[in-house]
Amino acid sequence: MGRIVGIDLGTTYSLVAYVGKATGRPQCIPDEEGRTLLPSVVSLDADGTLVVGWPARERLLIQPERTVYSVKRLMGKGLADVEDELKLFHWRLAPGSNSVIRIALGEKILTPPEISALILRELKQRAEKFFGEEIAQAVITVPAYFNDAQRQATKDAGRIAGLEVLRLVNEPTAASLAYGLDQHREGLVAVYDLGGGTFDISVLKLQQGLFEVQATNGDTHLGGDDIDNLMLEKLEAEVRERFRSEITEPEQVQELRQRLIAAKHELSSAEQTTIRLGVERKGSYERVLKRAELESWIAPIVERTIGPCKLVLKDAGVKPEEIGEVVLVGGSTRLPLVRRRVEEFFGRTPHTELNPDEVVALGAAVQADILATGVRDMLLLDVTPLSLGIETIGGAVAKIIPRNSTIPASATELFTTSVDNQTGVDVHVVQGERELVKDCRSLAQFRLKIPPQPAGLPRVEVKFLIDANGILSVTASDLRTGEQQSVEVKPSYGLTDEEVERMILESIEYAEADFQQVQLIAARTEAENLLRATEKALVEEQAKQLAPEERKRIERVVAAVKEAVPTGDYKLIRERLEELNQATYHLAEMLMDTAVQAALKGKRADEVKL
Repeated sequence: MGRIVGIDLGTTYSLVAYVGKATGRPQCIPDEEGRTLLPSVVSLDADGTLVVGWPARERLLIQPERTVYSVKRLMGKGLADVEDELKLFHWRLAPGSNSVIRIALGEKILTPPEISALILRELKQRAEKFFGEEIAQAVITVPAYFNDAQRQATKDAGRIAGLEVLRLVNEPTAASLAYGLDQHREGLVAVYDLGGGTFDISVLKLQQGLFEVQATNGDTHLGGDDIDNLMLEKLEAEVRERFRSEITEPEQVQELRQRLIAAKHELSSAEQTTIRLGVERKGSYERVLKRAELESWIAPIVERTIGPCKLVLKDAGVKPEEIGEVVLVGGSTRLPLVRRRVEEFFGRTPHTELNPDEVVALGAAVQADILATGVRDMLLLDVTPLSLGIETIGGAVAKIIPRNSTIPASATELFTTSVDNQTGVDVHVVQGERELVKDCRSLAQFRLKIPPQPAGLPRVEVKFLIDANGILSVTASDLRTGEQQSVEVKPSYGLTDEEVERMILESIEYAEADFQQVQLIAARTEAENLLRATEKALVEEQAKQLAPEERKRIERVVAAVKEAVPTGDYKLIRERLEELNQATYHLAEMLMDTAVQAALKGKRADEVKL
């Protein structure tokens, strides 16, 4: 088996990780700038180029209607599932969106799995550049409470990105692996995972190499995005009241959103911060936001996580004091209010040693290493988050595999007919905890042919089989005739096989062109940043000390870079950037000397730390 990487496909950020052969420890793979996080953002430039990650995140402020973020919240969902949330986004849906959401970015129409595939492909290319070899296999994490449709959509995204998804691992399970709880501890562990768009809580039992999930609960529509949206709603109301003006321009809404996210991050360590925003034709808006005020706003959101915590303990049959370890996962657990509330509920200080943004990816890498080497003496047993069953008489649900059943799992039930001389039995597979079909999610329907017989005489056996990824297969058999019908459940809200195959073929066909576009985007971004820095430096006081010939050379190379940027030739842009770096080397030294002198001014030698 070749190299397998672990991937955390997150709502806000995504990461790729591996286990080092020399150290035996998992670590995340950085990009060329040393950043392990990849923003889960995709944007379409005016020239039709799709941009992923950090450059796309920057475009969120200037072209929000052509930029998609938090797409994980749309995975495996239909229009009816997300109608209330769509008003928070500035992009538009394509005509025909119903059971499958289709997003219109300019001329391009993309589904959530396609957008996720672009993020996965970026991580795949990062890993390939790091290792200098092709990466074709991965372990990808999903929220524990993802249903069958959401899991299938994640696997589809992997296929479109050119990855064989060997295993889908629940995020709380991955986090426990990252902490090494399987190696040196025994007992019960609770994993509290509050990310950008989803919340999971799982209870795991660790004993002599057996790593078993006892119960899981959560909400696939609860996370840091909800906190951001609440803050945005509060501040928009304040601006409306103070200036009698609405913030309606998408660019201005996104600018305020980014400033609020930055304020939220700052308040994780500071007691207060200042938010500033220019209101068009009205002046500037400025206000101090204190941590206590933010916590009063978001307390109901944090409290919503406690309900699933109570339910998961009830399902596992344990009390809070019986939990030996509590692990925090997800960027939103940096909030002091979240940490305090978790500690209050479980009665113990939670683990926070590992970076909450990276811990899931690190655990995925551990699982990938186990699959690649088979050297770890451990059995990993996960659970299915929701009950699975079929429709019976009167629209009722007969549950065949209850929620929190250990997977892989299988179960069989016998059914018969209610009407004389039926020639077929319709098998309607559903998922959910309600007692009626109309309140559950429809996963699949198929028909088993049977010979005409009196009601109650046929014996139809229905077998459910869930694999290690939580994907369901259903088989119905007529025990009298041996007639059998099987289906690997393709959820109603997933893509068809034909659509996925088309996307895969397109990704292969356009692979070289896509690579060149990525190189061009990176070169242009670097050029814009360097040009901006150079032009700013040339008006500094120190630049007046440059010799006339040196200044003319810099200006000449700046002009050459500007000419190269629109050409679309990334190699030419790189050449011109190298020339600009060389031409401005002396100027950079002068600016650095001045900055150091200013920093040391008025200080004694013993006050300077080397």
